[in-house]
Amino acid sequence: MHIRSVGAAALLIECPADEVEAWRSELWRRRSAGELAVAEIVPGACTVLLDGLATPDAGLIAGWAPPPPAGTTPGDLVAIPTVYDGPDLAAVAALWSMPIPMVIDRLTETEFRVAFCGFAPGFGYLTGLPPELAVPRLATPRTSVPAGSVGLAGPYAGIYPTSSPGGWQLVGRTEVTLFDVDRDPPALLAPGTTVRLVRA
Repeated sequence: MHIRSVGAAALLIECPADEVEAWRSELWRRRSAGELAVAEIVPGACTVLLDGLATPDAGLIAGWAPPPPAGTTPGDLVAIPTVYDGPDLAAVAALWSMPIPMVIDRLTETEFRVAFCGFAPGFGYLTGLPPELAVPRLATPRTSVPAGSVGLAGPYAGIYPTSSPGGWQLVGRTEVTLFDVDRDPPALLAPGTTVRLVRA
């Protein structure tokens, strides 16, 4: 783990990917308990940003140690009704060496967790699949992926909140609105949220 100052009011924790959620959970706990005065806690793939600190001193958190990932508290559960008819479903089945119905069962039975958000407002990177089920991005990205498309790339699953270019392997789709500026909060999926891709 490495901690460094970023700008005038932020600290960046750099850590292994499998420790990010534990750090996010521990920092949220300490903020809720009044031990940490920070405006934003923003997890990334291998980082956690603390933004809005009065004094961005690395010594503030240098002695802290989060619990192991298995000890983190589950976040709110969001069920996403999903139609499994994506154009890459057969390709994913071939990569996983299993028939399509088993792919669908595996996805619906997995309890995903939002590790971090990025790429587009409302796009949560979902972890939960075992490493051996990681799939490559498309060699040539699509110029337009419909909003609500459910895809896989590397170790992650994700749902496109809006229509955009993208290279993820598309396995399904949902009608759920992932991001709405008139909603509070606008993003349906926040870091730490538990997600189930239930069959629609």
